[in-house]
Amino acid sequence: MTLKEIAAEAGVSVSTVSRVINKSSKSPASQEVQDRIWEIVRRTGYTPNSSARQLKMGSHTAPANTSHSIACLFARIHEAEADTFFASLARSIEKEAFKHGYIVKYTFTAFDVNDPNIFRLISDNHVDGVAVLGRCDKQLLKFLKQYFRYVAYTGLNGLDAKYDQIVCDGYQAAVAAMEHLLKLKHTRIAYVGETSNEDRYRGYCTALAGAGLSFCRELIANEPLSSEGGYRGTDMILKKGVPVSAFFCPNDVTAIGAMRAIKEHGLAIPEDISLISIDDIDTAQYLTPMLTTIHIPVEEMGQMTAKILIDRIEGGHTLPVKVSLPFYIAGRESCGECPVLKKKR
Repeated sequence: MTLKEIAAEAGVSVSTVSRVINKSSKSPASQEVQDRIWEIVRRTGYTPNSSARQLKMGSHTAPANTSHSIACLFARIHEAEADTFFASLARSIEKEAFKHGYIVKYTFTAFDVNDPNIFRLISDNHVDGVAVLGRCDKQLLKFLKQYFRYVAYTGLNGLDAKYDQIVCDGYQAAVAAMEHLLKLKHTRIAYVGETSNEDRYRGYCTALAGAGLSFCRELIANEPLSSEGGYRGTDMILKKGVPVSAFFCPNDVTAIGAMRAIKEHGLAIPEDISLISIDDIDTAQYLTPMLTTIHIPVEEMGQMTAKILIDRIEGGHTLPVKVSLPFYIAGRESCGECPVLKKKR
C-alpha cells in the first residue's frame, strides 16, 4: 500500500494523507477524513518507508524494523467507537505508534472475548503488545497475562497489577470537581454513575466526608457511564423530590444525559441545578450551557501509552512503570452558586 493508494481510497490528496499520518500541525483534514485515513492504514497494515524517511533526515543508520504491530483492548465499553473519550484515546495511541513504525493491527473489547472468531484472533495473535483502555477486572487481567507478553494500561482508575500504567488520577479529579461545587456552597450534591470499584465515586464520598457532610443514599444513582445512564439516574433522583442543588457525573457523556433530564424537569442550569463532570470531550464546550468539567489530557495519555508500550517491547525497561498525568478544571457555564444563597441577597 502506498500513500497514493491510500489517498485514492480515502478520496483526498496525497499531501493530505501525508500530513495526517505524519501528524502535521498544518493538517487541514476534518476528524471524519482523519478517521477514514487511519481506518485504511489499520486495515491494510501500511507502515512508513523508514529508509526514505531516514534518508530525508540525513540519517545513515540502518532502517528500523517497521513490521511491528500492537492491539488496543477497550476494557469497559461494548463498541470501540461508542465512547468519545476512549475513541480519542485509541486514535492518539495509533498515531503515536505509527510514528515509531508500529501499526494498531486490531482493536477489540473485553466483551468480544467470548466470540469464537475474536478469541481465535487473539489466541493466535501476532502482535507485539496490547494497550488496555479502561479499568480491568481480575478475569480480564488473567486473560491478558495468558495471551499477551507486553501490556500497557491507561485510564482514570489505578490498576492493581504489575503492568506499565499511564493514568490521570480519577480519584483526585473527582475530589477536585466536588471541591469546586463545595466552594459554591452546594451541600446537597447528587452522584450519577458507577459505584463499584470506581475511584471517582470514592472521590465523591471522600469530598463529602472532608466537608463534614453526611452521606445520603437518596442522592446516589448507580448507573452505567452513558448518556442513557445519566438521563435515567438524574430523572430518578429528581422524581424523588429530595432536596438537591448540584449533580456530579464521572464523565461528560453521563453528564449530557443528566443535562437533558434536568431540563425536562423544568429546571435551569445553573440557576436551579449545577452540573459538573470529568473528561472535557470536545462536545462539552458546545452544549447549552457549556459544561464545566475536569480536563483530562487524553492526547498525552495516548501518546505516553504508545511510547511506554513500545519501549517495553523493545527492551528499554523491565520494571513496571507508572506515570500520572495532571488534570485541571475547565470552568464554563454549568456551575453556579447554590440557589439558596442567591435568594438571600
